[in-house]
Amino acid sequence: MDPVLSLKDVQPTPFWLDDPARPQAHSALVGDARCDLLVVGGGYSGLWTALIAKERDPSLDVVLIEGKEVGWAASGRNGGFCAASLTHGLGNGLDRWPDELERLEHLGAKNLQAIEDSVRRYGIDCDWERTGEIDVATEPYQLNDLHELAELAKKFGADCEVLDTDAMRAQVNSPTYLGGFWDKDGVAMVNPAKLAWGLKQACLDQGVRIFEHTVATDIAESGTGMAVRTTYGRVFARRVALGTNVFPSLVRRVRPYVVPVYDYALMTEPLSAEQLASIGWQNRQGLGDSANQFHYYRLSADNRILWGGYDAIYNFGGKVRAEYDQRPQTNRTLATHFFQTFPQLEGLRFTHAWGGAIDTCTRFSAFFDTAYQGKVAYAAGYTGLGVGATRFGAEVMLDLLGGEQTERTALEMVRRKPLPFPPEPVRWAGIELTKWSLDRADHNAGRRNLWLKTLDRLGLGFDS
Repeated sequence: MDPVLSLKDVQPTPFWLDDPARPQAHSALVGDARCDLLVVGGGYSGLWTALIAKERDPSLDVVLIEGKEVGWAASGRNGGFCAASLTHGLGNGLDRWPDELERLEHLGAKNLQAIEDSVRRYGIDCDWERTGEIDVATEPYQLNDLHELAELAKKFGADCEVLDTDAMRAQVNSPTYLGGFWDKDGVAMVNPAKLAWGLKQACLDQGVRIFEHTVATDIAESGTGMAVRTTYGRVFARRVALGTNVFPSLVRRVRPYVVPVYDYALMTEPLSAEQLASIGWQNRQGLGDSANQFHYYRLSADNRILWGGYDAIYNFGGKVRAEYDQRPQTNRTLATHFFQTFPQLEGLRFTHAWGGAIDTCTRFSAFFDTAYQGKVAYAAGYTGLGVGATRFGAEVMLDLLGGEQTERTALEMVRRKPLPFPPEPVRWAGIELTKWSLDRADHNAGRRNLWLKTLDRLGLGFDS
């Protein structure tokens, strides 16, 4: 069967957001408001910041504003992989912060557990499953990399297992699999939109005032605090936390550090019992293959398969636009690769196709800082691993706004920022050359060309 036939009835909308239980949006802010802490952005970053601020000090008056609806952007359309890693994986962390990687791993594990504890404490119904993730080898050269990753992970106390071909196919059955590395405890699967909506309700229950359809357009000092101009008014706050991530920061000097890279995903119809039996997957782990241009995939609560990744698209000029959320040529590519991986599922159809922008920075993991003499804090640059790490980023922003010296603020990862991206057209040319080089490496047993080696030496280290 031609894989494109599986897209015949696909809906161009994020599966997670296509939910009758989606909560009603709150009214926009009209006129002026005053508060102790203003949080800008209603994704995970902003929601965690508002919630933790109230947990630390219930008397704090916290306002959260969101330009559209809570969870509509990356937080409601990602794959739902909630990872402990704060560094975009052990390899990236070892390359950049070898002296503090043990501490970062400890903080990451503690952060993931805190998310799970919050899900339970606030009764958030988000299909939370602590099933782990398997990195899959589909080419012989990738097996050595997985063994090296396992040795490194075990040094940091990870609960993990290396799977040979038979053991891998006993977990999930595909003729393309040669082996795998199963991180059993460091990743949870979650319905990302339900997590965002649950955090929204938790914030409301703790007394956070939330205004949706309220775009922040400008920020300036006002007396001893800050004033943020919005669609229909202003908010005067003693402190401001910016959780806008991929969208242009109100602090203009931050903008060169982040570019929007578009990622795409498909969701299948629910698998029958026979179809599910044909691939196994009884332990419901998240999966990702080990190429530079990789796929990530997982089961939903109703046994659909989310299949995403591979293409990572940067559009010249670095704009975030609704028309970029759909890319039919990528849908065709993803569908083709899906049936190459699971030929036994021929005839299965996709019901949803969507994309979204990832806040990418040159070190692949979040960076942090303050502005306006410490009255404004921001975190950005999560590069696709923000479902878990945004909670850590919220803690960092609150530490910085409070002027606190903590274990988090002492980290080199927190104290230093990545290299900014160059202006156009150099930015676009550099990203395109990097993508081409990564594709070449995937088709050349992983061997990195001169361009990639140069980036490695400069500390840019594009590896995915």
